[in-house]
Amino acid sequence: MEDMIEKQVAEQLQIIKRGAAEIIPEEELKQKLYNSIKNDKPLKIKLGLDPTAPDIHLGHTVVLNKLRQFQDLGHEVHLLIGDYTGRIGDPSGKSETRKALTEEEVKKNAATYEEQIFKVLDKEKTITHFNSNWLMKLNLSDALNLASKYTVARMLERDDFHTRYKEGLPISILEFMYPLLQGYDSVELKADVEMGGTDQKFNLLVGRNLQKEYGQEPQVALTMPILEGTDGVQKMSKSLGNYIGVDEEPYEMLGKTMSISDELIIRYFELVTTVPMEEIKAMQEGMAKGELNPRNVKIKLAKELITVYHNKEEADKAEAKFNLVFSKGDIPDDVPIVNIEETEVWLPKFLAEQGLVPSNNEGRRMIKQGAVKINREKYEEEEVTLENDMVIQVGKRKFVKIKLN
Repeated sequence: MEDMIEKQVAEQLQIIKRGAAEIIPEEELKQKLYNSIKNDKPLKIKLGLDPTAPDIHLGHTVVLNKLRQFQDLGHEVHLLIGDYTGRIGDPSGKSETRKALTEEEVKKNAATYEEQIFKVLDKEKTITHFNSNWLMKLNLSDALNLASKYTVARMLERDDFHTRYKEGLPISILEFMYPLLQGYDSVELKADVEMGGTDQKFNLLVGRNLQKEYGQEPQVALTMPILEGTDGVQKMSKSLGNYIGVDEEPYEMLGKTMSISDELIIRYFELVTTVPMEEIKAMQEGMAKGELNPRNVKIKLAKELITVYHNKEEADKAEAKFNLVFSKGDIPDDVPIVNIEETEVWLPKFLAEQGLVPSNNEGRRMIKQGAVKINREKYEEEEVTLENDMVIQVGKRKFVKIKLN
């Protein structure tokens, strides 16, 4: 019996450790898994989300995929929507105080999170909480008691607070309350494991310490890496434009996936897909030996993602369209049509107005780089005379077709 339990613990731990940055402490997780199996009682796995962004991208799914693995292992996922703490704003990794969200913004973003996360998580096996249910009930005495559990010196151990303190930048007492309130969420939920990105490590450990203060068995902190965006340098972010959104159209998702660097292919497979590690390692070795073309491996990655967030049929269609446009150099059949009255236009502004580039400056930059084509021919002037049925292309995936009124 003991050997069987130990074997199951080892099997679960191997799955849980896939792609994980840190498990603090790993021995306690082993013990929790052992007790869970022995007593047939699932662990409570917590993820706190402050709804500060309305759209989920692949960077968010790194943690969500790990939660799904816990669900598949039979454990309970407790999703904590920080509708109360979201009004404070977590300054993690920021050099300045983050602007607090309004109650209306929080509710809107929370609804979007709930809608999108179930593309990854099993809704039937997910328990959703809103921390306003208990944090709004705390009176001043409760809040002061909570504040007494941590010292200013320990708060200043957090990297961003420490840096801002040294540089003489303001830190409000309210910001000190954020990790305490997030930690108190773990006390309320009696969490066994709390998950987050590596930038949340301090906050997760605060929850662990507060549970000890309130006489509970402390949670294990499990952190996941921060996923680099399509630029291969900075963390995936909508504001940086280097993201792949889970709600994006299949072809756009494929195109963005094809733009990631070859060095990131394996990392993406490990962190944002469920492809078995044996298969991932075989692909890695195949590319290293020159037996596999990274382009084909990226297509496989894109199709895995599209199948999860759309379906297999859409993945096949996106691949077919990609092969038509890129392999044969053709213009797609479904190019968006733009009805135009004025024919003499400043091209950078026109590109921005049609959503082909984010700004006039980016339009000028793309023209200078030779990334703009008109009817398949590179176009490097900023002024252009539009003609009927003219096709304007930016980069490899964005097209519009002109129709004169």
